[in-house]
Amino acid sequence: MCFNHSMSSSKKVAVITGASSGIGAATARLLAANGFSVIAGARRTDRLTELAAKDSSIEVMPLDVTDQVSVDTFTHALAGRKIDVLINNAGGAFDAASVMDSDPEIWKKTYDVNVVGTVRMTKAITPLMKGEGHIVVMSSTAAHVAYENGGSYVAAKFAERSLANTLRLELNGTAIRVTEIAPGMVKTEEFALVRNAGDSAKAAKVYEGVAHPLTAEDIAETIRWSVMLPDHVNIDSLVVRPIAQAANHKVHRTK
Repeated sequence: MCFNHSMSSSKKVAVITGASSGIGAATARLLAANGFSVIAGARRTDRLTELAAKDSSIEVMPLDVTDQVSVDTFTHALAGRKIDVLINNAGGAFDAASVMDSDPEIWKKTYDVNVVGTVRMTKAITPLMKGEGHIVVMSSTAAHVAYENGGSYVAAKFAERSLANTLRLELNGTAIRVTEIAPGMVKTEEFALVRNAGDSAKAAKVYEGVAHPLTAEDIAETIRWSVMLPDHVNIDSLVVRPIAQAANHKVHRTK
């Protein structure tokens, strides 16, 4: 699978990590529908192929943000291209344990995927922006308020928020914008399932009694809006929740 250099150079180019499902895939589809050439990266190339088959504006390439060689290979394939948008979407939660019951290896995995992966991609892609572009960091409401049994994910997302804030300071004076998107309760096909080690009953309980949690498409729209604003407008941080969720710990449930 390789980059297609014949894609229109007149279109803005967006790189999206973790694009094989959920928010990443929804964002790829929406940006492509709004005139972007999209380079979608993820580990699961079979899903990427399905994504690209539906839209000729989506180019797909294998990418594991936890593997520097994979990141380097991905970036090398983009040599000579001007990248306009980087959406650091790859991430996830891998436990729902208290700190005292947690596995430090899960903490390391969570940091590597969410935080270090974002650092790897930002270092690799930002030079291809040539001083003008937009970096989007997908955090979470967990990046703003801690909650019980979410320690590894909360800590990683706080770190991602800090990373976005640091980048904004360090890139000040360039024409590169930095936006943090912080979703609340989003129901996707995999997030809660992965977090609960494949236990579908536990995963379903997360959304129990909530008629309208956010969807991947809802978050994709907030990303599209942020990156399509005039170039002098920077959305520093955007917190997005379903109306049923007033705070991380305050959710109206009908059951």
